Amino acid sequence: MKSKIALAFSNCKKQKRPALITYTVAGDNTKNNSLKILNKISKHADILELGFPHNTPIADGGQIQGSSHRALKNGIKLKDVFQIVKKFKKNNPHKPIILMGYFNLIYQNGENNFLKSCKSSGVDGLIIVDLPYPENKSFASKCKKKSINFIQLLSPTTSKDRMKKIIKDSHDMIYYISMLSTTGGKLKVSSKKILQNYNKIKRISPKKNLVIGFGITDKTISSLKSANGLVVGSMLCKTITNSLKMGQNPVTKLDKVVYNLKKKII
Repeated sequence: MKSKIALAFSNCKKQKRPALITYTVAGDNTKNNSLKILNKISKHADILELGFPHNTPIADGGQIQGSSHRALKNGIKLKDVFQIVKKFKKNNPHKPIILMGYFNLIYQNGENNFLKSCKSSGVDGLIIVDLPYPENKSFASKCKKKSINFIQLLSPTTSKDRMKKIIKDSHDMIYYISMLSTTGGKLKVSSKKILQNYNKIKRISPKKNLVIGFGITDKTISSLKSANGLVVGSMLCKTITNSLKMGQNPVTKLDKVVYNLKKKII
C-alpha cells in the first residue's frame, strides 16, 4: 500500500505541478495557534513539515531559531508536539505530516519510544538533520518497519558515489538542500544551477520523489516548479514573527501566504 507521502506526490504529478511542502515549528507561537496554523495551511499545502523546537540547532537560520525560541519559551515539550499532530490528524487523516528536528531529542527519549509516539499520533515521515547516512541506516530501518518514511538529505557537495548509496536506501521522499547555508539564507545559487544539480540527481533514480529546500520564497518558487516538490519554511516563520510584531493574527496571515505560494506553482 502506498504511503500518504507517496500518494501526495502521485496526486501532484497528475496535476502536473510540484508538491508544496510547508515548514512551521510546533508550538509557534502557542500550541493552540500551531494547530490552527496547520489546519488552515493544509488546505493549500500538500505535505506539512513540523519542526520540533530545539535550543541548539545546527542547520536552522535566524527565522526558524526565532520560532523555536517562542515555542520553547511557551514551555513546549516533545509530548506536546505529538499532541498537536494527533489533534491535526483527527480532522485531516490523509494529509501527510513530517516531523523535522535533531537526533538528541530522539536519543533522550529512546528510539523505540519515539517511534511508538510517532506511530500513535499519526506522523508519516521524519527528517533528522544531524543523523546522516550511513549512521542513520539502523534508525531508518526501524522507521520503515513502522511504515514511517525516513527522509534522506542530499547537498551540492554529496559525491555521486555517495548519492547513489543514499538514494538506493531512501524511502518515498529525498530532500535536496539547494545551497551550502543554514535555512533562510538568500538564494546564492541561480535557479538554473539548482535545477542542473537537481536533474543530475533525478537521472540516478527518475522515479524517486526529490524535493528542493533552503532559500525558497514567493520570489524564487515559480522558477523551480519543475521539481517534484518545494519546501518553504523560513519565509513562513518570518511571517509569524512579523504578524506578532504588528499585532496581527499569524493564522490568517499564514493562510494568505501559503495560498499565494500555491498559486505560483499551479
